[in-house]
Amino acid sequence: FMTIREAETGAIPVRLHRITFSGELAYELWTPSWYGLALWEAVMAAGEPLGITPYGTEAMHVLRAEKGHIICGQETDGTVTPQDLGMSWVVSKKKPFIGQRSQRRSDIARPDRRHLVGLLPVDRDELLPEGAQLVLQPEGLPPVNMVGHVTSSYRSATLGRTFALALLQRGRDRLGSTVYAPLNGHVVAATVTEPIFYDRENVRRDS
Repeated sequence: FMTIREAETGAIPVRLHRITFSGELAYELWTPSWYGLALWEAVMAAGEPLGITPYGTEAMHVLRAEKGHIICGQETDGTVTPQDLGMSWVVSKKKPFIGQRSQRRSDIARPDRRHLVGLLPVDRDELLPEGAQLVLQPEGLPPVNMVGHVTSSYRSATLGRTFALALLQRGRDRLGSTVYAPLNGHVVAATVTEPIFYDRENVRRDS
């Protein structure tokens, strides 16, 4: 996993990546744009006896969210760090890198930072709007303190319900608790969970 090889498919030069955005056992084939159509046709022809089926980006977005995979600009903004996303493993402790100075700022260690979490609406059919603000109490006089917001929200055929990803203040300390999203005319309750909803052991990814 996470390896790259230079290769050829027929006479088409490709760079083969053993990575996955869907969370399934997957590979990515990169090729110069001139060869794009030829590579697509070759892959589809080779996969036809196996029942190969293309799928679109909307389906991919659901699959990646089930696995807790982020989209930069959707789960992130200019304030979010790898640590907030549970991705401290990407930050090198052995060599310099762009952004290293920012990692030394005291703000990075603040205990009240927003963390990436999962949300399961108590009503399994309730779809939280992306961007919905989150509060800790279902009722209260304004102004109400907002502790986070929904970054992605989908219906999942695999889970048989709706689910969401969110950035939540002290999110990792709130696992198992309930937060609320005030919407027009009603309030949606949701349970805070880990951001990975499917195949947490990576059995399918590594099969």
